[in-house]
Amino acid sequence: MSSDFSPDQKRYLEGFVSGLSATRVARAGAPARSEPIGPDAIHLKAQDRTVAAGGKLCDQEKIKREEHPFDAYPRLVRQAEMNEAPKPPDNFRWRYYGIFYVAPTQSSYMCRLRIPNGILKYWQFAGVADLAENFGGPYAHVTTRANLQLREIEPKNAINVIEGLQDLGLCSRGSGADNIRNVTGTSTAGIDPQELLDTRPYARAWHFHILNDRSLYGLPRKFNVAFDGAGCVATLEETNDIAFQAVEVCAGFGVDAGIYFRLGLGGITGHKDFARDTGVILKPQEAVSVADAILRVFIENGDRTNRNKARLKYVLDAWGFDKFLVAVEEKLGRKLARVPAEAIAPRPAYDRLAHIGIHPQKQAGLNWIGVALKLGRLSPEQMRALAKIAAEYGDGDIRLTVWQNLLISGVANINVATVVTAIETLGLAVTASALRAGLVACTGATGCRFAAAHTKENAEEIASWCEPRVPLSAPVNVHLTGCHHSCAQHYIGDIGLIGARVPINDEGDTVDGYHLLVGGGFGADAAIARELFRDVKAADAPQTVERVLKAYLANRASETESFLDFAKRTDIDAFRHMTEMEVA
Repeated sequence: MSSDFSPDQKRYLEGFVSGLSATRVARAGAPARSEPIGPDAIHLKAQDRTVAAGGKLCDQEKIKREEHPFDAYPRLVRQAEMNEAPKPPDNFRWRYYGIFYVAPTQSSYMCRLRIPNGILKYWQFAGVADLAENFGGPYAHVTTRANLQLREIEPKNAINVIEGLQDLGLCSRGSGADNIRNVTGTSTAGIDPQELLDTRPYARAWHFHILNDRSLYGLPRKFNVAFDGAGCVATLEETNDIAFQAVEVCAGFGVDAGIYFRLGLGGITGHKDFARDTGVILKPQEAVSVADAILRVFIENGDRTNRNKARLKYVLDAWGFDKFLVAVEEKLGRKLARVPAEAIAPRPAYDRLAHIGIHPQKQAGLNWIGVALKLGRLSPEQMRALAKIAAEYGDGDIRLTVWQNLLISGVANINVATVVTAIETLGLAVTASALRAGLVACTGATGCRFAAAHTKENAEEIASWCEPRVPLSAPVNVHLTGCHHSCAQHYIGDIGLIGARVPINDEGDTVDGYHLLVGGGFGADAAIARELFRDVKAADAPQTVERVLKAYLANRASETESFLDFAKRTDIDAFRHMTEMEVA
């Protein structure tokens, strides 16, 4: 009968019988696949162990197992050719290429880049402006990972953006989903008079290590790594899964005196935890190998069944730091150096205004100029003009910060006034009030389906209302985030607001709003903010923040007491009562 079938029909029947046989074997309890090999084996084996132990893979793990996103690029190309929106499984897969389909909020993609240490060349910045103009919003946002984000990219333009970035020597690969996010570093690296270490080569080395090793994609959950060189501008490294913090180690503790990275692990402030000091120090050139070992232990042991418990923090909570570090040392094949806390010299303090305005560099006669953006948003025209300024009057670098703004570096003293005028001509500024300098907001409900409030718009309303009414002489950071993902890190703001649907009647109707927290901090002042008010309507948020700030000014111990110090020492009920007195 074989002569009755065409070659294609024969191949189909052979495949059908083979698949049926494999299904029967799997149902009988035998493994359905041979021992995994290749770069994806570490992930497949971790999934197999989860299932063998009686666990049920979450949907994202099933999607990755069914088809690795990097094997599906031709389908993404076809979808672009047809201007076709992705189905949910592909929406997850395409995040491996850095694009997120954000319907129903916007029927389009958002794209995040990869910019190691947040530094790119002027011509790259101008090129991103062209992509935003031709294929996006047109606008770009500077993010809280010192990154750029493009929005409103129609499906037909997804490939234009992905490949256009690669034409610029940039990329978006792995900037979303279960991967290592943009590698942050000190924004003033190499130019900061107080830094202990230039983080650029180490952030860059880790960036390329990630890009060129497929086994480092498809983690149990997203993963953040930051390098802080002890410069003036905070990098917020303690909010990352791995925090490499430059420190000076004193003599007499069993290691050579000098500059090392101190290793912190498990930061995830959305879950109310900072990276904790492990006692481990390492030579800067060891950072990549140590990070790789940490990541592989996480890949093998992270939770692949519960997305809410899939971050590194939860492995550390379950194991303890000692057990985890032993596993890391086994991966490395050597012991890690440890020193007591007293071996570490005090670090230079951050300047909470160093990301705005004119600041002298370590290079004589040169300055960096911090440009104050409107909650991180830039038009293509502004981007191209800033690129031109950096090329003509600076060193050609554009330096993004985790504070949603940018620096132009290498500006000679003689050119500072010219640059300031040029920046102001663009509708931007090099000065900011004590409130706006630390005003941070995520995309919010305008562009994110998870957000319960329009954070960027509400942040502007808060600043515009409070600036003329509250005379602040020292910075007060206000962070607005739209949902529990905490992209704007509301828990570390002096004042933090997290989006919430606020009920307005007994029928279940709601409006945009927030829960308001106080007393968050970072660096040496690291603290998780405490809730002060629940269910504040977005329309009432400006007046509520005003009352909070006035309560602080009226009740602080002295004119030099910071908001954070006041909030830490004040009982939350007493603070709430003080704000009510402001109403009276």
